[in-house]
Formats: sequence, C-alpha cells, structure tokens
Amino acid sequence: MSVHTAYVNAIRGAQHFIYIENQYFLGSSFNWDSHRDVGANNLIPIEIALKIANKIYSNERFSAYIVVPMWPEGNPTGTPTQRILYWQKMTMQMMYEIIYKALKEVGLDGTYEPQDYLNFFCLGNREAEDTTCTSSGPFSASNPQDQARKNRRFMVYVHSKGMIVDDEYVIIGSANINQRSMEGTRDTEIAMAAYQPQHTWANMLSAPRGQIFGYRMSLWAEHIGAIEESFTRPESLECTRQVRHIGQQNWEKFISSHVTEMKGHLLKYPVSIDSRGKVNPLSGCATFPDLGGNICGSFLNIQENLTI
Repeated sequence: MSVHTAYVNAIRGAQHFIYIENQYFLGSSFNWDSHRDVGANNLIPIEIALKIANKIYSNERFSAYIVVPMWPEGNPTGTPTQRILYWQKMTMQMMYEIIYKALKEVGLDGTYEPQDYLNFFCLGNREAEDTTCTSSGPFSASNPQDQARKNRRFMVYVHSKGMIVDDEYVIIGSANINQRSMEGTRDTEIAMAAYQPQHTWANMLSAPRGQIFGYRMSLWAEHIGAIEESFTRPESLECTRQVRHIGQQNWEKFISSHVTEMKGHLLKYPVSIDSRGKVNPLSGCATFPDLGGNICGSFLNIQENLTI
C-alpha cells in the first residue's frame, strides 16, 4: 500500500475528526479555480473536504484541524516559497468552497460557516525580554532579521508529517502532503500506521482513550499551553470554535506592537476566511511580520515543478 493510499483510506473511514501536522499541505489541483493542469493531483485535500461535505449532508458533526508552518522552509519572500504558499492558498480555497456549497445546499449557510468544520493553524512564539541580560541591539530597521529579534517573535517550524483519525488511528512518516511525496515515483518516503484494537469506537462504543488519544492530547497541550475539557471531543462545535478562538488570540499577541510572553504556540493561520469560504489576505496583515512575503503567496512563473 502506498502512503497516499493509506492517507486516503484513513480519511474515507474517518467518522468524527481528523488532525494533521505536515510541512506542506497542497494538492487536488484538478479541482482548483485555476492552474488545474499544474499536476498536484494527490487526493488528500479533496477527500477531507468531501468527507466534511458528506457529514454536513447527513447532519453529523465532523472537524478537521490542519497544522502547517507559517511558511515552508526558505526565504518567505523568495520565488519558490511564494509559489508554494500560492498553491497552499489555492488548496485551502478549493476545500472551503466545497464545504460552503454543502452548507448552502442543506440550508445551513446562515447557521454555520466553513470554519466550523475546517481550520488551518501554524505555530509561533514570542518571548518577553529578559531584563537581566544585556540587550543585543542596536537593531536595523532595514534588516528583517533584526526586526524579528527586536520584536522577539519567530515561527516554530512544523516539520512533522502525521495524521490522527478519530483518536483511534495514526499515520506517522516522512511524506509531505504534496505531489512530490504522494506521487509514488519521485521522492522516496516511508510511513507507519498504528491502532489499538481495544481502543476503537467500534470496540468501546464511545470515544477511544488509548495511547493515540494520549498522543493527540499531549500535542495539543504543548501547542496550546492548556488542557480544556472540550479537547476530549475534538469533533464538537464547542471544541472547534474554542481552538480557533485560542489560535486567533495567540495570533493577535504574535503581531501586537506590545511584546508579551506567549503561553501557547498555536496560531490561527493568518488568512481571512469569510462565511462563504473565500480565502483572502488578512486586513492590514497581508505579509508575514518582520520578514515580509505575501502570506497568500504569489504566482511567480518558474519552469520546474518542485514546488508542488
């Protein structure tokens, strides 16, 4: 079985929620608004969106949480990075459009929004200055690295590649969610999947509480800096909105002109998602703090296809 097939089968079998951490998240380009022939045809993003849509049609809860880096490795203003961010935005847009269409078709578009089912996050940190240490200034206003040091903020890079489904099944490995990793004939990848037979929804007739549950809760505790009761029910609307709210609060602390110590690292991914699922730059924050680079990326014409 290929890594791609393992992901797709797990998503199709999911009943309650999906939690993903990955260095990249792009694919299903055949269903994008444009650039459909770019070749990023892995099914993972569209399978998640269709899973959510099917749950909406069935009037059932389902949530997907996806954690990616603030920007992929490299200079955020560089051509390859900007192009990857552009593909990522196209992927997000395609997914949210599918979810909004499902909500509209069942008449729930006035009650719920796409982010009640699907949310993207990144990780970052900010540390108040240690007054016992000598300042490392002066800082140059024209040097992005100096500004990041002055403002004492930096992203926490997400290099993990894994997915948890329903707290009963986990995939961990080397594969990114992009075409290079998932095509099967390009980058060499490895992955393992695991579950505990005695800790499944079918066996327990309730939410599993095995080691996979413990693994997810430990990740959330580290990323969020707290444990809330709703985290035990990640598919619930309460949990979905609470985690998104925490991520939004952390992002506001991250970009504030006032430096404060951040207890948690989970940030809502800095794009605007309206009630119809349209993805746009954040008002007043279209570029990454300090270092620059369009958060939604730019379609810059380069010949090779390594960015997919």
